[in-house]
Amino acid sequence: MPTPPCSDGSHVLFVIEIGSRRVHLAGITTNPTGPWTTQAARNLLIRLRDDHGFRFLIRDGAGQFTRSFDAALAGSGITAIRTPPRAPQANAYAERWVRTLRHELLDHTIIWNEKQLRALVVEYIDNYNSHRPHRGIDQRAPNDTADVVAIRRGQPVERHTTCAGLINQYRAAA
Repeated sequence: MPTPPCSDGSHVLFVIEIGSRRVHLAGITTNPTGPWTTQAARNLLIRLRDDHGFRFLIRDGAGQFTRSFDAALAGSGITAIRTPPRAPQANAYAERWVRTLRHELLDHTIIWNEKQLRALVVEYIDNYNSHRPHRGIDQRAPNDTADVVAIRRGQPVERHTTCAGLINQYRAAA
């Protein structure tokens, strides 16, 4: 699912796993054509190998999602499902992620070029997958396998910044 253009005209192609809420970056471009989208899907599937476990990919009806895009997914056993026109609820998880990305990162950043955007989005996705709690998965991050550590009163807390200082992470100090 691509986000609408960023402030520099770039489009972000991403995949989100519904069960775990884990986000994967497939690519960033200023010109999302059918061949580019198909190659981005192939590259993502190669990076994920057989570990992806995807059975379905919900996508909108944008012109860059061509038959070759669907065929690349089908070659890995993934069925592409097209959402109806003007129905954002049909892909609510992706729509929510786009809103979160914009609200927490892109609305506070001036994007100069694709390289800067890629670096920010990669860092944001790492934060999103490794540290950001999600209500739908019991306040855990998608990559979090350990028990949640409660911070007790009087215990020192350390702040760590990420995404060019826009996002703060708080952890119990050692």
